[in-house]
Amino acid sequence: MKKLLFIGDVVGKAGCEFLSAKLSSIKHENNIDITVVNGENSAQGNGITRSSAEMIIRAGADIITTGNHAFRRKEALELFDEEYMVRPANYPEGGCVGSGYRILDMGAYSVAVINMMGTALMDPLDNPFTKIDEILSKIDTPNIFVDFHAEATSEKKAMGHYLTERVSGVFGTHTHVQTADECILGGHTAYITDVGMTGPEHSCLGVDFASVINMFRFRMPVRFIEADAPCFLCGTITEFDEKSGKSHKTERIIIR
Repeated sequence: MKKLLFIGDVVGKAGCEFLSAKLSSIKHENNIDITVVNGENSAQGNGITRSSAEMIIRAGADIITTGNHAFRRKEALELFDEEYMVRPANYPEGGCVGSGYRILDMGAYSVAVINMMGTALMDPLDNPFTKIDEILSKIDTPNIFVDFHAEATSEKKAMGHYLTERVSGVFGTHTHVQTADECILGGHTAYITDVGMTGPEHSCLGVDFASVINMFRFRMPVRFIEADAPCFLCGTITEFDEKSGKSHKTERIIIR
């Protein structure tokens, strides 16, 4: 049996620093074999930069997934050449840099990490259900974990059930609020609607309250500022059989 740690959206400098301070001990205490971190908001403001990506890797991540802010920063175009970087696989083919999935060679076994983005209330990318069928036909390991970066809980639930018994885990990201519906679907597939975020806890999804409140009150453009508040780390730990790809246990974690 092996364990995969999946950590939700790291937000800004504070999130990166908190991850760096906590990840090593989390991995040691829980005997983690593989660590996947969503880093699409890890740069100051949003997006991801080489600096924030390297900070996440130095902290102990094996793979960094992203989402709708993957290409927010121009420098990210080169960053996605790195083997540890994954962008949503359903960006249209032909002109998009990077890869939508990576295969980790762990010696006696391998693990596939796929990044996919929803289209309900999100950017109009290719159909994620059609695209994931295409990708699964190419992957020959039974150990497959999916970061489904989506807004609508209904779309995340639908993807979880669509992939039941076809992948080892489906982890929702993007909304930054950890849900309490972690489970094993079909006795095989670990699932949670949203893993949550890593960054300032007392905030509006990592952003200072005042600017977000003003946006909703006055409907005027505002500059979002990272909240100055104590951080927390949200994630899941999934135990899976590396020979069959079947997940046996998944649990939420919150580290404050």
